[in-house]
Amino acid sequence: MSPTAADAMIAPDLQISDHISIDRALDVLRGSRSQYVLIRDDTGRCAGIITLDQLTAHTAQPWYAEDTRVRDIAHDSGPFAHPGMPASEAATAMRERSLTILPVVDEDGFAVGILTTARLQALLGTLPEDTDRP
Repeated sequence: MSPTAADAMIAPDLQISDHISIDRALDVLRGSRSQYVLIRDDTGRCAGIITLDQLTAHTAQPWYAEDTRVRDIAHDSGPFAHPGMPASEAATAMRERSLTILPVVDEDGFAVGILTTARLQALLGTLPEDTDRP
């Protein structure tokens, strides 16, 4: 049986509401020393994922970072992986979308894990079509 996304995922420990401001989201990431955070909507479902670099890009104007909500800036908002998805398929999807992290959601859209390229590479040995990359 081939490995699945569930075999490679880690717990989705850090999550924020999509209503939170950019500057507050930055505080959360810096305080947790994390490079990314899951975003959830009003129902608690996964609405995306955003990285520290993506948030930092929006801080040139302090008033903008204070008044702008995470949901209003560009972030990865799907499609996401599912626990039963073959790990190789998830790795291919991440490569095609140039992602290093990808949420894993259940059938109702709630986050159950996070995939990283490092975890997938460890599980699969190599990522699909890595030989084509310089």
